Amino acid sequence: MRGRRFSRWATCLLAIAALGAAPACGADPGTTTRAATPGDLPAPTHRAADEQAARKAALAAYAGYLAASRTASGRGDPHHPELSRFLADPLLTRVRLSIRKAKEHGAMRTGTLVSDPTVTSVSLDSSPPTVEIQDCLDATGYRLVYARDKRVVPGTGGTRHLATATVTRYPDGRWLISAGAAHEDLPC
Repeated sequence: MRGRRFSRWATCLLAIAALGAAPACGADPGTTTRAATPGDLPAPTHRAADEQAARKAALAAYAGYLAASRTASGRGDPHHPELSRFLADPLLTRVRLSIRKAKEHGAMRTGTLVSDPTVTSVSLDSSPPTVEIQDCLDATGYRLVYARDKRVVPGTGGTRHLATATVTRYPDGRWLISAGAAHEDLPC
């Protein structure tokens, strides 16, 4: 959304600049104008392509995060190597603590988590660049169960709810999920 506003703003600014640079109706008839040369034109921007690449990378990181989190939670392994491939702190630490806490209580996650993510904003001009994602997570088939006998832990039924995530591009070029929240009070 924010990227679209910037794009519209930039288009309007370019249109105003072009109108301001056009010769007026009362221009001296003796003046000549020359055609613009490639050196006179601004370099083409690849903003749309950069934003599309950021969206694609962010959604891939988000899908990787969900898959790694499901695998690590199913195994009760808070140090599963895939977690650090898709997550960064502070979210990485929160996810690891959650998995460790479940394991310490003899529980693990099992089942299916259905995701339908959408990119809501791309901020390539921020430092560091970020992408915001909203997701309608269907966790009705994703359960916290006791590892010993696979009984569902009471009070842990899954719901369909809104989830949000911030994907950040780090200096090494990787897009990692750095923040996330499950809004279980907001059904979708």
